[in-house]
Amino acid sequence: METPKIEHHPFTPFLPEGCRIVMCGTFPPKRDKWAMDFFYPNYYNDMWRIFGSIFFDDKDRFFNPATKKVNAEAIKEMLTSHKIGVGETATEVIRTKDNASDKFLQIVTPVNLPRLLAKVPECTAIVTTGAKAASVIAELTGTAVPKMGEFIDCKILMPDGSERTFRHWRMPSTSKAYPMSLQNKTSYYRAMLVSEGLLQ
Repeated sequence: METPKIEHHPFTPFLPEGCRIVMCGTFPPKRDKWAMDFFYPNYYNDMWRIFGSIFFDDKDRFFNPATKKVNAEAIKEMLTSHKIGVGETATEVIRTKDNASDKFLQIVTPVNLPRLLAKVPECTAIVTTGAKAASVIAELTGTAVPKMGEFIDCKILMPDGSERTFRHWRMPSTSKAYPMSLQNKTSYYRAMLVSEGLLQ
């Protein structure tokens, strides 16, 4: 019987100085689905359309329809200016089927949450972008999974022995396969950013 292949997350967390929130999904699709070398790399994923809509009133701000590429550098500039980080909830996974669906991902190694939080001392919230990501953070913190668009206060023991508190927000998945309109997804993310003081 063939040994399952363990995949390591290909991206290093993007944590700009003064980062206030960190958005965490589960795991990117296979490389042949990438339109850039950055988080949420699939051209058809809604994440960067949501943020283009929120901050520029232009869902296609970061997209090039002619080349089917996404402008990662422009996305990083936007995230840096608004003090938003991006990370993951799984550092190692096994794909039980040859696709990117969360339901066919077996998490081998979850994120080291204390180590991640230690890098962002001003961060007040972890924002999970899908049900599986939310379940990982809930398990790591011994809390319930928040309802869609809501948060739960969490505590976790840090490497130095101190206790860190943060809000765990659960947002809708930005996958095209998730049955929610772009407009409704954008409303959820906008409300979260307003609540966190990153948007008026």
